[in-house]
Amino acid sequence: MRDKVYLVFDKTKASLKIKSILIKKVNTTSLKESNIIIVLGGDGFMLQTLKKLHKYKKPFYGINSGNYGFLMNKFSSKNVIKNLSKTNMISISPLEMTVKNKNNQTKKSLAINEVYVLRQSRQAASISIKHGSKKIIKKLVSDGVLVSTPAGSTAYNLSVHGPILSLNSKKLSIAPISPFRPRRWNGKIVNDKLKITITNLNPSKRPISAVADNLEIRNAKSIIVKTNNKIKFNLLYDKNRSLQKKIKIEQLRRETS
Repeated sequence: MRDKVYLVFDKTKASLKIKSILIKKVNTTSLKESNIIIVLGGDGFMLQTLKKLHKYKKPFYGINSGNYGFLMNKFSSKNVIKNLSKTNMISISPLEMTVKNKNNQTKKSLAINEVYVLRQSRQAASISIKHGSKKIIKKLVSDGVLVSTPAGSTAYNLSVHGPILSLNSKKLSIAPISPFRPRRWNGKIVNDKLKITITNLNPSKRPISAVADNLEIRNAKSIIVKTNNKIKFNLLYDKNRSLQKKIKIEQLRRETS
């Protein structure tokens, strides 16, 4: 049993209720002294916490108190100690987004699920996309485009009809958001070794925003997206509820729906 626990929680009633139960069952300690970080909340709160605390190189065990909780575990008051003692660990690397805006300022951010580009006005976005030195699409007119990791492929990516990727696939999904021209372009699956460059072809007339998970940078001229393999997020899952299994269930659900 990993018995030195640091608790992180959002302020919802559900999280506070789970917290009150947990502190009676586990040995809570400081972040520095802990050997596991338990996160109480939903997927969004988990993403924020991972990016904030990954530098401490501790494993994260999420307990869902939100809605879907794809990145989280289901809470069981009766079995929480047993579940914590028999977890499986998954290591994932985030995307690194580098954005140059209209003032030629450069800003960076990490994304665990996805990086997406959205039109910023009533005008559709007009962008080009490269993978390494290869041009994937010369001109895409659309509401935007989304680059997803395998871990994020069942989230926003799935909502825009992108493919679900296996966790160990070493692939990224590039999916258009409401494509207008070419209307039938369905996106592309690419390897995660090369950077993806998205360029705004008309920044003055057709401004776009770039978003890494939930952090938005407006008036983007160019966006570079690449996998940062120097960073590893170590996520713990209950023995029978692994992240791979959750992704597989979503794949099967989509194939039979």
